[in-house]
Amino acid sequence: MSSPSPSNNTPPYPQGPPAGRRASKRSKLRVGTFIEPSTGEQSRRTFTLRLPLRRRSIQASLNGNGASASTAILPVFSDQEQSISERSRAAAHNLRAGVVRGFRWLNSPTGRGVLKCTLAYTIASLATFLAPISDFLGKPDGKHVVATITVYFHPARSAGSMIEAILIAIVAVAYAQVVSILSMCTSVLFGNVWGNPALAHILVLVIFIGGGFGFIGWLKQRMNNPLVNVGSTLASLAIIGVVTKETAVLTSVFSNQKIIQILKMLVMGITITTLVNLLVWRVSAVHLLRKSMTQTSAALGDMLAMITHGFLSGAEDELLSREFNAASAAYKSVYPQLTKNLREAKFERYFLGQEKIYQLDRAVVKSMETLAQSIGGLRSAANTQFALLKESFEQADQPLLSPRMQRTASTILKSGKDRSSVLQAIREASDEGDDDRVLPGNRRRSDVSIAPSFRNSGEIFELFIALLGPSMKSLAYTLSEVLRDPPFGSAPKYEILINDQFRQSLTDALGLFNDARARALHELYKYLEMDRTRSEQIQADFEEVAAACGHFSFSLQSFAEEMQKYLDVLDDLKHESQFKRRSWHWLVWWRSKDHHSRFFPALPYNQVPEEQEGLIKPIKKTAIPKGIPDSMVQRRDTRLARDDVRFGLKVGIGAILWAMFAFIPQTRDTYQHWRGEWGFLSFMIVCSMTVGAANTTGWARFLGTMIGAGAAYVNWNVTHGNALGLIVLGWLMAFWSFWIMIARGQAPLGRITLLAYNVSTLYAYSLSQKVDDDDDDEGGSHPIIGEIVRHRFIAVTAGILWGLIVCRVIWPISARKKFHQGLSMLYLQMGLIWKRGPLAILLRSDCSRSYLKSGEMTALKKYAARLDALRASAVSEFQLRGPFPAAQASRLMQCASRLLDAFYAMSLVTQRRGHLTEGERALLLYTAEERKALCDRICHVFQVLASSLMLEYPLTDAIPSVLGQRDKLLAKIFLFRKEHMPSRTLQNLNTDRDRAPESPTAAGRANSYVTAASSLSFGPTSFGQNTGNGSWNNSLRGSIDESLEASSVHMNPLAHVTLEERDYALLYAYALVTGQVAEELSEVAKEIEGLFGVLDKESILLQ
Repeated sequence: MSSPSPSNNTPPYPQGPPAGRRASKRSKLRVGTFIEPSTGEQSRRTFTLRLPLRRRSIQASLNGNGASASTAILPVFSDQEQSISERSRAAAHNLRAGVVRGFRWLNSPTGRGVLKCTLAYTIASLATFLAPISDFLGKPDGKHVVATITVYFHPARSAGSMIEAILIAIVAVAYAQVVSILSMCTSVLFGNVWGNPALAHILVLVIFIGGGFGFIGWLKQRMNNPLVNVGSTLASLAIIGVVTKETAVLTSVFSNQKIIQILKMLVMGITITTLVNLLVWRVSAVHLLRKSMTQTSAALGDMLAMITHGFLSGAEDELLSREFNAASAAYKSVYPQLTKNLREAKFERYFLGQEKIYQLDRAVVKSMETLAQSIGGLRSAANTQFALLKESFEQADQPLLSPRMQRTASTILKSGKDRSSVLQAIREASDEGDDDRVLPGNRRRSDVSIAPSFRNSGEIFELFIALLGPSMKSLAYTLSEVLRDPPFGSAPKYEILINDQFRQSLTDALGLFNDARARALHELYKYLEMDRTRSEQIQADFEEVAAACGHFSFSLQSFAEEMQKYLDVLDDLKHESQFKRRSWHWLVWWRSKDHHSRFFPALPYNQVPEEQEGLIKPIKKTAIPKGIPDSMVQRRDTRLARDDVRFGLKVGIGAILWAMFAFIPQTRDTYQHWRGEWGFLSFMIVCSMTVGAANTTGWARFLGTMIGAGAAYVNWNVTHGNALGLIVLGWLMAFWSFWIMIARGQAPLGRITLLAYNVSTLYAYSLSQKVDDDDDDEGGSHPIIGEIVRHRFIAVTAGILWGLIVCRVIWPISARKKFHQGLSMLYLQMGLIWKRGPLAILLRSDCSRSYLKSGEMTALKKYAARLDALRASAVSEFQLRGPFPAAQASRLMQCASRLLDAFYAMSLVTQRRGHLTEGERALLLYTAEERKALCDRICHVFQVLASSLMLEYPLTDAIPSVLGQRDKLLAKIFLFRKEHMPSRTLQNLNTDRDRAPESPTAAGRANSYVTAASSLSFGPTSFGQNTGNGSWNNSLRGSIDESLEASSVHMNPLAHVTLEERDYALLYAYALVTGQVAEELSEVAKEIEGLFGVLDKESILLQ
């Protein structure tokens, strides 16, 4: 919807706020020429970046709430007097509304998933209730395992996930059969043939129980895949049922009866789940992937529009608004689904012979990841503007400003909402091409010969937005509309509907923006060059502001170029999808040069370049951050010190200690009486990598055991063992349990509830059918449900407790410790990356122009996200030292996220430069020593903070200051400018300087710049220091003094180089990002001080 056109009384050009008057809140930009994405036409109508978002937010809220007159709940009992008929009508209406809402939920993807799981469980339970199926499985008991398999191997997943699950299940069943047969053969050989049953039992315990289950535990931790965990449960269930429950292994007699029965039950349960998954409301991972792509694209478009709108208005509140937080939260929630759906879609694509389409799907996801990183860079650049404006407002009371600017800034400071009014450079006009437009301060472009009289950073931003604001807004509008337009159609097919015109429209819009950007920066620096009579403080401040403006516009340009790549990939995907050429090259794995695909040809991961192996590969191997990397562990420890090996060993030890009671003659009857095999299975399920994860699942499983056992007791007594009644009540029990698992997301609680119900109710019915069971202590053909429930409850609870004990006592792996280690490694890695020198790499022609390697930022982001998940597990760890500081840990992760955004913003500055100008190269060479020292200092601070987190030791009050080295860099730039300043400017500056008291030293000559350089900081970015203090000024004055003395001794070989103002932008952008990094490091130091304290010179440590 277009905004109303301005009235005739509105001046067509921007005018600055009059002195002493509150600036207007209705800040508008000129109408700029923008490209309509869908048609490619140039338009000059008014538009806004936020209206589509608001309209869609309102629509989404209506759809999400489902608010309508037919489904709204009416109050039945209220304070007002109501007649009986009114209450009856309200109750009837609420009943109808509840039924309608219930049917709507059942028809939703979640409701359908719950119904599918319930159907699969009910069909699987017929293996116990129907005599023909029960006879097919044989006489031994335990036929309820078929239903148990459908609980863990449930059908509420996509077709791609089901394909992966089937492959994992096949491997799990084969592994269980091999272990079962070999253990039986070993028992027969050593116990029966060689007459040494004790040795046979020891070998079975150590090799097949300790080694077999230890390998399962190691594999669970190594893969860290939910489906691998399900496969591990299936394998454990099969091995336990043969090795510890049956007497064949114990009596050294070979019998394949139980092996065959378990194989039948496994195959039957997996088949039932697969058929229900594929035949009933089949869900395609490809469709889910395209749906998540659409949601991701819309979220990125919303964030881009709001960040650009915030920069143009100068209002930081835009990035703190509820709308921006909602868009950011939407992206964070949909991104894990995006990567999950991509993995599952891979199996569908490869199964159908669409390998090429999968590669393009993966390229689209990678492009979206890059766009998200660019959004982070844009936000970092916008934060730079907000920091500079805030600093400008804070200087409103200083005599540096003119009286008019003092009054304007003071007025703005009275209200945070008015802060953006300083940027009301121009109002909307009907003609963008008028060359006689008004610039800030009532200056027209025709009056360029008149030197501008800017005295404040806000006016420079105002000028920049007057020059480039309309073009920037137009490009952001085109980009956001392209992202908001769904690239795929609606359900269920999600066909590719990308508009072919988008590519050309974006190219045209980017061309217009590049032209406007070049002209704007040219005029901006020309204005700065014209007036050299202003003080050095304001001159340096203006140069930094100009660099900030160029930094954001360049980041927006980089985002547009990434958008072009994104559209190219979508076009390729659309073209490939139309032809649908099929191939199954992944089947001929022996012809592939990729040696890694030989281990798992169904998962053809792309290989990482050799130069990135040290960083990328460890991050992608496991979803649990390793903390201390293998390279450090190998120098001090053996391979047995690895976490995955330790976890496998302790699982094996715990399995041996539990299963030995089944082999010791004195305890064998007790083990069988209390159904120790179900406690064994519970131990394998509960045993988790970290103590926090074990605590989280342990309580849920204990509660689920109580609920399941209680439900089994009630259902059996209500139905008196009638099969039909048990089927109906079992359906209700399964529906509630799967609702807990899928709709509520509490999988441990729902699973263990049905497990406890199965081992009680279905087992009791099996006994009533006179199956072969050696124990009559539970009633035999007349089962005593109370005894059965009690035995199962005690067995499952004992297994849960044993799992918690093993996780806590044998090589405990603390989630809190892993979080601290992982966060320390993240900070240390960032320090090492910055040590490469973001600008030094531009001087090397034999390497890339970005200090970040390809894929490195994505790997760091994923590592940070997994650390955040580990932080959630650490909350459940209970220690005597006190609860886990979740709030401080969350703020540390937020600082890490902002640091990563600053790192990527710096890479955008460097990676797009085709070549350095002569002046830029001269500046980089001139400041090489200071930049190297600054990089080393930042790396040093990163290492200090990482060490404090790793050791959990307090910091000292003498942390090296980043700003000290940054000040030396700024001083060196100042000296370089002095040496290359035109003579006319030098005379003007000398004239201004003569008005001040003469200073005989070099520090005195540079004294005016000391205050100017202090304005380039970002507030208290030094640890425990105030950037406005005299101590800070003294340090910078000393830096300038040292540099002046050095320059007076050594002849500058770059004196002949001619520089322009834009040549300083690169280094000032570097200083801006460095200031942001220093600010975040200061926040990290404050959080660490709050966690562990601070050591001063009076601290007494020796006791």
